[in-house]
Amino acid sequence: MAGKGADLFNASTEDTSGITGKIYIPKIISQGPAKEWIDRRRSTIRPWANFVDQRRFSKPKNFGEMCKRLVKNIEHFQSNYIFVFLGLIMYCIITSPMLLIALAVFFGACYIIHLRQQQSKLVLFGREMSTAHQYGLAGGVAFPFFWVAGAGSAVFWVLGATMAVIGSHAAFHEVETSEVEELQMESV
Repeated sequence: MAGKGADLFNASTEDTSGITGKIYIPKIISQGPAKEWIDRRRSTIRPWANFVDQRRFSKPKNFGEMCKRLVKNIEHFQSNYIFVFLGLIMYCIITSPMLLIALAVFFGACYIIHLRQQQSKLVLFGREMSTAHQYGLAGGVAFPFFWVAGAGSAVFWVLGATMAVIGSHAAFHEVETSEVEELQMESV
């Protein structure tokens, strides 16, 4: 982890390749496992033309074939499905101005806490507050905004829409021909 004097929110100058080199991501996220996970997801994205090809959709013959399609397509298009999930999250945030305001309040408070940590400690009622307590206070201040914005219903809407979109795509998208051969088992 970076030292106290280091600014965690400056873009890294050492590595400008990949997704973290093109967008502004804090240093903590751009290093280590998170960066590796993002790069791995980005490298395993299947072609979007194959993902949305209408000729590859058909009704499964039976429940067993549908289950096989679900398992194989979720495995095959996993990275694409993650980006569909992220797209639904962005749609939900953009179409709900109050939720956008609540997120701005919360992340603004967290950024102010980060800046204050570099300058001086926060003293409240004669006691010095730890960083964890300050972030808890930021969450407490933002909670009413999230409540009014309906963040709970937004979370469940995103989860439901994701399950419906991904589930229907995985169930009705035909499995690659090479993968179908792997699924067939011979009797002993």
